[in-house]
Amino acid sequence: MAKKVYLAIDLGAESGRVMAGVWNGKRLTLEEVHRFPNGPVYLGDSMRWDVVRLWAEIQHGLGLAARKFGKSIVSVGADTWGVDFVLLDREGEMLGQPFHYRDARTTGWMEKAFRKVPRTEIFGETGLQFMQLNTLYQLLALKDRSPKLLAQTETLLLMPDFIHWCLCGSRVVEFTNGTTTQCMNAARRNWAGSMLKKFGLPLHIFPEIVPPGTKLGNLRGNLAERTGLGKVNVVAPPTHDTASAVAGVPTANTGKPNWAYLSSGTWSLMGLEVAKASLTKRTADLNLTNEGGIDGTYRLLKNIMGLWLVQQCRRSFEAKGKKMDYDTLAQLATDSPPLRSLVSPNDPRFLSPADMPRAIQAFCRDTRQPVPKTEGALARAAYESLALKYRQVLGWLEELGGSPIEVIHIVGGGSKNKLLNQFTADACQRPVIAGPVEATAMGNLLVQVRASGELSSLAEMRNVVRASTPVETYEPRPAGPWDAAYAKFTALTQGN
Repeated sequence: MAKKVYLAIDLGAESGRVMAGVWNGKRLTLEEVHRFPNGPVYLGDSMRWDVVRLWAEIQHGLGLAARKFGKSIVSVGADTWGVDFVLLDREGEMLGQPFHYRDARTTGWMEKAFRKVPRTEIFGETGLQFMQLNTLYQLLALKDRSPKLLAQTETLLLMPDFIHWCLCGSRVVEFTNGTTTQCMNAARRNWAGSMLKKFGLPLHIFPEIVPPGTKLGNLRGNLAERTGLGKVNVVAPPTHDTASAVAGVPTANTGKPNWAYLSSGTWSLMGLEVAKASLTKRTADLNLTNEGGIDGTYRLLKNIMGLWLVQQCRRSFEAKGKKMDYDTLAQLATDSPPLRSLVSPNDPRFLSPADMPRAIQAFCRDTRQPVPKTEGALARAAYESLALKYRQVLGWLEELGGSPIEVIHIVGGGSKNKLLNQFTADACQRPVIAGPVEATAMGNLLVQVRASGELSSLAEMRNVVRASTPVETYEPRPAGPWDAAYAKFTALTQGN
Protein backbone atom coordinates (compact mmCIF):
# COMPACT_ATOMS: atom_id res chain seq x y z
CA MET A 1 0.00 0.00 0.00
CA ALA A 2 1.05 3.62 -0.50
CA LYS A 3 2.48 5.18 2.61
CA LYS A 4 0.23 7.51 4.55
CA VAL A 5 1.36 10.21 6.96
CA TYR A 6 -0.33 11.42 10.14
CA LEU A 7 0.79 14.46 12.15
CA ALA A 8 0.88 14.79 15.94
CA ILE A 9 1.19 18.11 17.73
CA ASP A 10 2.63 17.23 21.13
CA LEU A 11 3.05 20.01 23.69
CA GLY A 12 4.89 19.36 26.94
CA ALA A 13 5.85 21.58 29.84
CA GLU A 14 9.43 22.03 28.55
CA SER A 15 9.06 21.69 24.79
CA GLY A 16 6.66 21.12 21.95
CA ARG A 17 7.01 19.44 18.61
CA VAL A 18 5.28 18.46 15.43
CA MET A 19 5.78 14.75 14.76
CA ALA A 20 5.07 12.80 11.59
CA GLY A 21 4.01 9.17 11.66
CA VAL A 22 4.66 7.33 8.41
CA TRP A 23 2.28 4.35 8.16
CA ASN A 24 3.01 1.44 5.80
CA GLY A 25 0.12 -0.77 6.88
CA LYS A 26 2.11 -2.69 9.52
CA ARG A 27 4.51 -0.30 11.22
CA LEU A 28 4.56 3.34 12.18
CA THR A 29 7.83 5.22 11.71
CA LEU A 30 8.16 8.46 13.62
CA GLU A 31 9.98 11.55 12.45
CA GLU A 32 10.37 14.77 14.35
CA VAL A 33 9.51 17.61 11.98
CA HIS A 34 9.93 20.59 14.28
CA ARG A 35 10.79 21.03 17.96
CA PHE A 36 10.52 24.25 19.93
CA PRO A 37 10.93 25.32 23.56
CA ASN A 38 8.09 25.82 26.00
CA GLY A 39 7.85 27.01 29.57
CA PRO A 40 6.25 29.59 31.81
CA VAL A 41 6.30 33.26 30.97
CA TYR A 42 6.36 35.61 33.94
CA LEU A 43 3.93 38.50 33.42
CA GLY A 44 3.57 40.90 36.32
CA ASP A 45 3.05 38.70 39.35
CA SER A 46 1.68 35.78 37.33
CA MET A 47 2.90 32.74 35.39
CA ARG A 48 1.39 32.29 31.92
CA TRP A 49 1.66 30.18 28.78
CA ASP A 50 2.60 32.04 25.61
CA VAL A 51 0.07 30.27 23.41
CA VAL A 52 0.39 32.77 20.56
CA ARG A 53 4.09 31.93 20.18
CA LEU A 54 3.33 28.21 20.55
CA TRP A 55 0.74 28.47 17.79
CA ALA A 56 3.25 30.27 15.54
CA GLU A 57 5.74 27.41 16.11
CA ILE A 58 3.05 24.82 15.37
CA GLN A 59 2.17 26.52 12.10
CA HIS A 60 5.83 26.55 11.13
CA GLY A 61 6.04 22.81 11.85
CA LEU A 62 2.91 22.11 9.82
CA GLY A 63 4.40 24.01 6.89
CA LEU A 64 7.60 21.96 7.10
CA ALA A 65 5.54 18.75 7.16
CA ALA A 66 3.55 19.84 4.12
CA ARG A 67 6.71 20.53 2.15
CA LYS A 68 8.17 17.13 3.04
CA PHE A 69 5.15 14.81 2.86
CA GLY A 70 2.71 16.65 0.59
CA LYS A 71 -0.53 14.94 -0.32
CA SER A 72 0.26 11.79 1.68
CA ILE A 73 -0.79 13.61 4.89
CA VAL A 74 -4.14 12.32 6.13
CA SER A 75 -4.85 14.09 9.42
CA VAL A 76 -3.48 16.03 12.38
CA GLY A 77 -4.29 16.03 16.10
CA ALA A 78 -2.93 17.62 19.29
CA ASP A 79 -2.16 16.44 22.81
CA THR A 80 -0.90 18.45 25.79
CA TRP A 81 -0.83 18.41 29.58
CA GLY A 82 -4.10 18.73 31.50
CA VAL A 83 -6.00 21.31 33.60
CA ASP A 84 -4.97 24.58 31.87
CA PHE A 85 -7.36 26.40 29.56
CA VAL A 86 -8.01 29.29 27.19
CA LEU A 87 -11.13 31.42 27.42
CA LEU A 88 -12.90 32.67 24.29
CA ASP A 89 -15.62 35.30 24.05
CA ARG A 90 -18.65 35.09 21.77
CA GLU A 91 -16.72 36.46 18.80
CA GLY A 92 -13.91 33.95 19.25
CA GLU A 93 -11.44 36.42 20.77
CA MET A 94 -8.99 35.13 23.38
CA LEU A 95 -9.58 36.58 26.81
CA GLY A 96 -6.03 37.00 28.06
CA GLN A 97 -3.00 34.75 28.02
CA PRO A 98 -3.78 31.49 29.84
CA PHE A 99 -2.35 30.90 33.29
CA HIS A 100 0.30 28.27 34.02
CA TYR A 101 -0.82 25.55 36.42
CA ARG A 102 2.01 26.45 38.80
CA ASP A 103 0.76 30.03 39.17
CA ALA A 104 0.27 30.87 42.85
CA ARG A 105 -3.23 32.35 42.48
CA THR A 106 -4.85 29.01 43.32
CA THR A 107 -3.14 28.78 46.73
CA GLY A 108 -5.78 28.18 49.39
CA TRP A 109 -8.62 27.66 46.96
CA MET A 110 -9.08 23.95 47.67
CA GLU A 111 -9.85 24.74 51.30
CA LYS A 112 -12.21 27.56 50.29
CA ALA A 113 -13.98 25.17 47.89
CA PHE A 114 -14.54 22.61 50.64
CA ARG A 115 -16.52 25.21 52.61
CA LYS A 116 -19.10 25.27 49.80
CA VAL A 117 -18.98 21.65 48.69
CA PRO A 118 -17.47 18.99 50.99
CA ARG A 119 -14.32 17.25 49.82
CA THR A 120 -16.08 13.86 49.87
CA GLU A 121 -18.83 15.18 47.60
CA ILE A 122 -16.35 16.61 45.10
CA PHE A 123 -14.53 13.28 44.91
CA GLY A 124 -17.80 11.34 44.66
CA GLU A 125 -18.75 13.46 41.65
CA THR A 126 -15.44 13.68 39.86
CA GLY A 127 -13.19 10.86 41.12
CA LEU A 128 -10.24 13.22 40.76
CA GLN A 129 -7.32 13.73 43.09
CA PHE A 130 -7.06 17.00 44.97
CA MET A 131 -4.38 19.33 43.66
CA GLN A 132 -4.57 23.11 43.85
CA LEU A 133 -3.69 23.32 40.15
CA ASN A 134 -6.89 21.55 39.03
CA THR A 135 -9.11 23.52 36.63
CA LEU A 136 -11.88 23.75 39.24
CA TYR A 137 -9.71 25.79 41.62
CA GLN A 138 -8.31 27.86 38.77
CA LEU A 139 -11.88 28.81 37.84
CA LEU A 140 -12.82 29.64 41.42
CA ALA A 141 -9.75 31.88 41.70
CA LEU A 142 -10.70 33.53 38.39
CA LYS A 143 -14.29 34.07 39.55
CA ASP A 144 -12.99 35.76 42.69
CA ARG A 145 -10.26 37.90 41.09
CA SER A 146 -11.65 38.64 37.61
CA PRO A 147 -15.44 38.19 37.63
CA LYS A 148 -15.88 40.49 34.62
CA LEU A 149 -13.53 38.32 32.57
CA LEU A 150 -15.50 35.21 33.45
CA ALA A 151 -18.74 37.04 32.60
CA GLN A 152 -17.41 37.72 29.08
CA THR A 153 -16.51 34.05 28.54
CA GLU A 154 -18.51 32.11 26.01
CA THR A 155 -16.32 28.99 25.77
CA LEU A 156 -13.66 27.30 27.89
CA LEU A 157 -11.24 25.21 25.86
CA LEU A 158 -8.50 23.10 27.42
CA MET A 159 -5.07 23.54 25.86
CA PRO A 160 -5.30 20.80 23.19
CA ASP A 161 -8.88 21.77 22.40
CA PHE A 162 -7.69 25.33 21.86
CA ILE A 163 -5.10 24.03 19.38
CA HIS A 164 -7.89 22.18 17.59
CA TRP A 165 -9.93 25.39 17.52
CA CYS A 166 -6.92 27.11 15.93
CA LEU A 167 -6.71 24.27 13.40
CA CYS A 168 -10.34 23.90 12.39
CA GLY A 169 -12.63 26.07 14.53
CA SER A 170 -14.06 23.25 16.66
CA ARG A 171 -15.37 24.19 20.12
CA VAL A 172 -15.40 20.89 21.99
CA VAL A 173 -13.49 19.28 24.85
CA GLU A 174 -12.06 15.80 24.33
CA PHE A 175 -12.92 13.31 27.08
CA THR A 176 -9.46 12.33 28.38
CA ASN A 177 -8.34 15.88 29.04
CA GLY A 178 -11.78 16.89 30.27
CA THR A 179 -11.47 14.40 33.10
CA THR A 180 -8.42 16.28 34.48
CA THR A 181 -10.50 19.37 35.30
CA GLN A 182 -12.31 18.10 38.42
CA CYS A 183 -15.41 19.49 36.73
CA MET A 184 -16.69 16.21 35.17
CA ASN A 185 -18.91 13.53 36.68
CA ALA A 186 -16.92 10.30 36.54
CA ALA A 187 -19.96 8.02 36.39
CA ARG A 188 -22.01 9.94 33.81
CA ARG A 189 -18.89 11.06 31.90
CA ASN A 190 -20.29 14.54 31.46
CA TRP A 191 -19.96 17.89 33.16
CA ALA A 192 -20.84 17.83 36.87
CA GLY A 193 -23.55 20.44 36.46
CA SER A 194 -25.10 20.29 39.92
CA MET A 195 -21.72 20.63 41.62
CA LEU A 196 -20.61 23.48 39.33
CA LYS A 197 -23.85 25.34 40.11
CA LYS A 198 -23.08 25.15 43.83
CA PHE A 199 -19.81 26.93 43.10
CA GLY A 200 -21.61 29.60 41.06
CA LEU A 201 -19.72 28.75 37.88
CA PRO A 202 -21.48 29.41 34.55
CA LEU A 203 -22.42 26.10 32.92
CA HIS A 204 -22.66 27.48 29.38
CA ILE A 205 -18.87 27.88 29.12
CA PHE A 206 -18.32 24.09 29.25
CA PRO A 207 -18.63 22.75 25.68
CA GLU A 208 -19.63 19.36 24.32
CA ILE A 209 -17.42 16.44 25.35
CA VAL A 210 -16.25 14.14 22.55
CA PRO A 211 -14.35 10.82 22.68
CA PRO A 212 -10.83 10.28 21.33
CA GLY A 213 -10.89 9.48 17.63
CA THR A 214 -13.58 12.08 16.87
CA LYS A 215 -13.19 13.78 13.49
CA LEU A 216 -13.44 17.50 14.21
CA GLY A 217 -13.45 18.84 10.65
CA ASN A 218 -10.99 20.05 8.04
CA LEU A 219 -8.26 22.66 8.48
CA ARG A 220 -9.40 26.28 8.29
CA GLY A 221 -9.14 27.44 4.69
CA ASN A 222 -6.56 30.16 5.29
CA LEU A 223 -4.44 27.79 7.40
CA ALA A 224 -4.63 25.06 4.77
CA GLU A 225 -3.41 27.52 2.15
CA ARG A 226 -0.78 29.18 4.34
CA THR A 227 0.86 25.92 5.43
CA GLY A 228 0.38 24.10 2.13
CA LEU A 229 -1.34 21.18 3.88
CA GLY A 230 -4.62 21.51 2.10
CA LYS A 231 -7.86 20.66 3.85
CA VAL A 232 -6.65 17.62 5.77
CA ASN A 233 -8.74 16.19 8.60
CA VAL A 234 -8.37 17.27 12.22
CA VAL A 235 -8.85 14.29 14.54
CA ALA A 236 -8.97 14.47 18.33
CA PRO A 237 -6.53 11.90 19.71
CA PRO A 238 -6.52 11.17 23.43
CA THR A 239 -5.65 14.82 24.04
CA HIS A 240 -4.20 14.37 27.51
CA ASP A 241 -0.60 13.41 26.85
CA THR A 242 -0.66 10.61 29.41
CA ALA A 243 -3.81 9.15 27.84
CA SER A 244 -2.00 9.06 24.51
CA ALA A 245 1.07 7.56 26.19
CA VAL A 246 -1.00 4.79 27.79
CA ALA A 247 -2.58 4.05 24.40
CA GLY A 248 1.02 3.63 23.20
CA VAL A 249 2.05 1.12 25.89
CA PRO A 250 3.41 -2.00 24.10
CA THR A 251 1.57 -4.56 26.23
CA ALA A 252 0.03 -7.70 24.80
CA ASN A 253 -2.29 -7.85 27.83
CA THR A 254 -4.87 -5.27 26.84
CA GLY A 255 -7.88 -5.77 29.10
CA LYS A 256 -5.90 -7.65 31.79
CA PRO A 257 -4.95 -5.79 35.00
CA ASN A 258 -1.57 -7.53 35.48
CA TRP A 259 0.55 -4.57 34.37
CA ALA A 260 1.04 -0.99 35.45
CA TYR A 261 2.16 1.94 33.37
CA LEU A 262 4.51 4.70 34.41
CA SER A 263 4.54 7.69 32.12
CA SER A 264 7.84 9.26 33.07
CA GLY A 265 8.72 12.87 32.36
CA THR A 266 8.41 16.18 34.20
CA TRP A 267 5.58 14.42 36.02
CA SER A 268 5.47 10.70 36.75
CA LEU A 269 2.02 9.24 36.30
CA MET A 270 1.70 5.67 37.53
CA GLY A 271 -1.48 3.68 37.24
CA LEU A 272 -3.75 0.99 35.86
CA GLU A 273 -6.04 0.87 32.86
CA VAL A 274 -9.50 0.07 34.28
CA ALA A 275 -13.03 -0.25 32.93
CA LYS A 276 -14.65 2.30 35.26
CA ALA A 277 -13.67 4.94 37.76
CA SER A 278 -12.79 3.87 41.30
CA LEU A 279 -14.81 6.13 43.61
CA THR A 280 -14.21 4.33 46.91
CA LYS A 281 -13.26 6.04 50.16
CA ARG A 282 -9.92 4.25 50.06
CA THR A 283 -9.16 5.71 46.62
CA ALA A 284 -10.04 9.16 47.94
CA ASP A 285 -7.97 8.71 51.10
CA LEU A 286 -4.93 7.78 49.01
CA ASN A 287 -5.61 10.80 46.76
CA LEU A 288 -5.47 8.69 43.63
CA THR A 289 -7.24 9.95 40.57
CA ASN A 290 -9.46 8.69 37.76
CA GLU A 291 -8.60 10.19 34.39
CA GLY A 292 -10.14 9.22 31.10
CA GLY A 293 -8.53 6.78 28.72
CA ILE A 294 -9.15 5.39 25.28
CA ASP A 295 -12.29 3.36 24.45
CA GLY A 296 -14.13 4.55 27.55
CA THR A 297 -11.52 3.23 30.00
CA TYR A 298 -10.23 5.12 32.99
CA ARG A 299 -6.66 5.57 34.12
CA LEU A 300 -6.58 4.94 37.86
CA LEU A 301 -3.35 6.67 38.74
CA LYS A 302 -1.22 8.74 41.05
CA ASN A 303 0.44 11.98 39.99
CA ILE A 304 4.02 12.03 41.26
CA MET A 305 6.37 15.02 41.09
CA GLY A 306 8.65 13.11 38.70
CA LEU A 307 11.79 14.25 36.92
CA TRP A 308 10.84 17.84 37.74
CA LEU A 309 12.98 17.35 40.84
CA VAL A 310 16.06 16.56 38.75
CA GLN A 311 15.26 19.08 36.01
CA GLN A 312 15.09 21.90 38.52
CA CYS A 313 18.28 20.77 40.26
CA ARG A 314 20.06 20.85 36.91
CA ARG A 315 18.67 24.30 36.19
CA SER A 316 19.97 25.52 39.53
CA PHE A 317 23.41 23.99 38.90
CA GLU A 318 23.61 25.66 35.50
CA ALA A 319 22.58 29.03 36.97
CA LYS A 320 25.66 28.72 39.18
CA GLY A 321 27.90 28.00 36.22
CA LYS A 322 28.00 24.20 36.47
CA LYS A 323 26.66 23.03 33.13
CA MET A 324 25.99 19.32 32.76
CA ASP A 325 23.71 17.06 30.72
CA TYR A 326 21.42 14.46 32.26
CA ASP A 327 23.82 11.60 31.50
CA THR A 328 26.58 13.35 33.44
CA LEU A 329 24.21 14.02 36.32
CA ALA A 330 23.14 10.36 36.35
CA GLN A 331 26.78 9.28 36.49
CA LEU A 332 27.45 11.62 39.41
CA ALA A 333 24.41 10.12 41.14
CA THR A 334 25.69 6.59 40.47
CA ASP A 335 29.01 7.47 42.09
CA SER A 336 27.31 8.88 45.23
CA PRO A 337 26.55 6.82 48.38
CA PRO A 338 23.27 4.86 48.09
CA LEU A 339 20.04 5.38 50.04
CA ARG A 340 21.47 8.01 52.34
CA SER A 341 18.99 10.89 52.02
CA LEU A 342 15.36 10.62 50.90
CA VAL A 343 12.56 13.08 50.19
CA SER A 344 8.82 12.84 49.70
CA PRO A 345 8.49 13.79 45.99
CA ASN A 346 4.93 15.12 46.36
CA ASP A 347 5.70 17.38 49.30
CA PRO A 348 4.21 20.83 48.45
CA ARG A 349 7.59 22.53 48.90
CA PHE A 350 8.76 20.86 45.65
CA LEU A 351 5.88 22.16 43.48
CA SER A 352 7.52 25.45 42.50
CA PRO A 353 10.56 26.23 44.66
CA ALA A 354 12.89 29.11 43.95
CA ASP A 355 15.83 26.72 44.26
CA MET A 356 15.26 22.95 44.14
CA PRO A 357 18.61 21.88 45.70
CA ARG A 358 17.90 24.12 48.68
CA ALA A 359 14.37 22.70 48.96
CA ILE A 360 15.75 19.14 49.01
CA GLN A 361 18.38 20.10 51.56
CA ALA A 362 15.77 21.79 53.76
CA PHE A 363 13.57 18.69 53.66
CA CYS A 364 16.47 16.48 54.72
CA ARG A 365 17.46 18.91 57.45
CA ASP A 366 13.88 19.11 58.76
CA THR A 367 13.60 15.31 58.81
CA ARG A 368 16.99 14.85 60.52
CA GLN A 369 18.70 13.10 57.63
CA PRO A 370 22.17 13.69 56.19
CA VAL A 371 21.98 16.82 54.04
CA PRO A 372 23.13 16.13 50.45
CA LYS A 373 25.66 18.72 49.37
CA THR A 374 27.07 17.62 46.00
CA GLU A 375 25.31 17.58 42.64
CA GLY A 376 25.50 13.77 42.56
CA ALA A 377 24.12 13.35 46.09
CA LEU A 378 21.21 15.67 45.34
CA ALA A 379 20.37 13.85 42.11
CA ARG A 380 20.68 10.46 43.81
CA ALA A 381 18.29 11.54 46.58
CA ALA A 382 15.76 12.52 43.91
CA TYR A 383 16.12 9.33 41.84
CA GLU A 384 15.98 6.96 44.83
CA SER A 385 13.02 8.81 46.32
CA LEU A 386 11.12 8.52 43.03
CA ALA A 387 11.79 4.76 42.85
CA LEU A 388 10.53 4.30 46.40
CA LYS A 389 7.45 6.40 45.64
CA TYR A 390 6.75 4.10 42.69
CA ARG A 391 6.95 1.12 45.07
CA GLN A 392 4.48 2.78 47.42
CA VAL A 393 2.02 3.58 44.62
CA LEU A 394 2.39 0.08 43.16
CA GLY A 395 1.15 -1.36 46.46
CA TRP A 396 -1.86 0.95 46.41
CA LEU A 397 -2.69 0.00 42.83
CA GLU A 398 -2.55 -3.71 43.65
CA GLU A 399 -4.85 -3.12 46.60
CA LEU A 400 -7.39 -1.12 44.59
CA GLY A 401 -7.13 -3.23 41.45
CA GLY A 402 -7.53 -6.47 43.37
CA SER A 403 -4.85 -8.42 41.51
CA PRO A 404 -1.05 -8.65 41.46
CA ILE A 405 0.94 -6.47 39.08
CA GLU A 406 3.60 -8.51 37.31
CA VAL A 407 5.38 -5.91 35.21
CA ILE A 408 5.84 -2.15 34.99
CA HIS A 409 5.86 -0.43 31.59
CA ILE A 410 7.81 2.85 31.67
CA VAL A 411 7.10 5.07 28.68
CA GLY A 412 7.94 8.62 27.71
CA GLY A 413 11.13 10.64 27.86
CA GLY A 414 12.02 9.31 31.31
CA SER A 415 12.24 5.77 29.92
CA LYS A 416 15.70 6.76 28.61
CA ASN A 417 16.94 7.19 32.17
CA LYS A 418 18.71 3.88 32.74
CA LEU A 419 19.62 4.65 36.35
CA LEU A 420 16.04 5.45 37.37
CA ASN A 421 14.71 2.46 35.42
CA GLN A 422 17.02 0.10 37.33
CA PHE A 423 16.24 1.78 40.65
CA THR A 424 12.54 1.28 39.88
CA ALA A 425 12.99 -2.43 39.13
CA ASP A 426 15.05 -2.83 42.32
CA ALA A 427 12.73 -0.87 44.61
CA CYS A 428 9.52 -2.44 43.23
CA GLN A 429 10.95 -5.94 42.70
CA ARG A 430 9.23 -6.16 39.33
CA PRO A 431 10.63 -6.34 35.81
CA VAL A 432 10.57 -2.96 34.12
CA ILE A 433 10.01 -2.70 30.38
CA ALA A 434 11.22 0.71 29.21
CA GLY A 435 9.94 2.24 26.00
CA PRO A 436 8.84 3.56 23.73
CA VAL A 437 10.27 6.98 24.44
CA GLU A 438 7.71 8.40 22.02
CA ALA A 439 4.69 6.62 23.50
CA THR A 440 2.67 9.84 23.56
CA ALA A 441 3.22 10.52 19.86
CA MET A 442 2.63 6.83 19.10
CA GLY A 443 -0.70 6.81 20.90
CA ASN A 444 -1.78 10.09 19.34
CA LEU A 445 -0.87 8.97 15.82
CA LEU A 446 -2.29 5.45 16.07
CA VAL A 447 -5.66 6.79 17.18
CA GLN A 448 -5.62 8.88 14.02
CA VAL A 449 -4.68 5.78 12.01
CA ARG A 450 -7.60 3.94 13.57
CA ALA A 451 -9.95 6.87 12.89
CA SER A 452 -9.05 6.60 9.20
CA GLY A 453 -10.13 2.93 9.20
CA GLU A 454 -6.66 1.36 9.00
CA LEU A 455 -6.91 -0.30 12.44
CA SER A 456 -9.92 -1.62 14.31
CA SER A 457 -8.98 -2.04 17.98
CA LEU A 458 -6.72 -0.98 20.83
CA ALA A 459 -5.10 -4.42 20.78
CA GLU A 460 -4.16 -3.91 17.11
CA MET A 461 -2.74 -0.49 17.95
CA ARG A 462 -0.52 -1.98 20.65
CA ASN A 463 0.60 -4.73 18.29
CA VAL A 464 1.81 -1.95 15.99
CA VAL A 465 3.68 -0.29 18.87
CA ARG A 466 5.52 -3.54 19.62
CA ALA A 467 6.36 -3.99 15.95
CA SER A 468 7.51 -0.40 15.52
CA THR A 469 9.69 0.43 18.52
CA PRO A 470 12.47 -1.22 20.56
CA VAL A 471 12.11 -1.70 24.32
CA GLU A 472 14.60 -2.56 27.07
CA THR A 473 13.97 -4.83 30.06
CA TYR A 474 15.42 -4.22 33.53
CA GLU A 475 15.35 -7.15 35.94
CA PRO A 476 15.24 -6.46 39.68
CA ARG A 477 18.36 -7.01 41.75
CA PRO A 478 18.26 -8.15 45.42
CA ALA A 479 15.89 -5.97 47.42
CA GLY A 480 17.71 -5.97 50.77
CA PRO A 481 18.81 -2.33 51.09
CA TRP A 482 15.66 -1.08 49.38
CA ASP A 483 13.43 -2.81 51.94
CA ALA A 484 15.15 -0.98 54.77
CA ALA A 485 15.00 2.31 52.88
CA TYR A 486 11.28 1.82 52.16
CA ALA A 487 10.46 1.63 55.85
CA LYS A 488 12.23 4.98 56.29
CA PHE A 489 10.55 6.43 53.19
CA THR A 490 6.98 5.62 54.28
CA ALA A 491 7.58 7.53 57.52
CA LEU A 492 8.63 10.58 55.49
CA THR A 493 5.76 10.75 53.00
CA GLN A 494 2.89 11.55 55.37
CA GLY A 495 0.28 10.70 52.74
CA ASN A 496 1.72 12.92 49.98
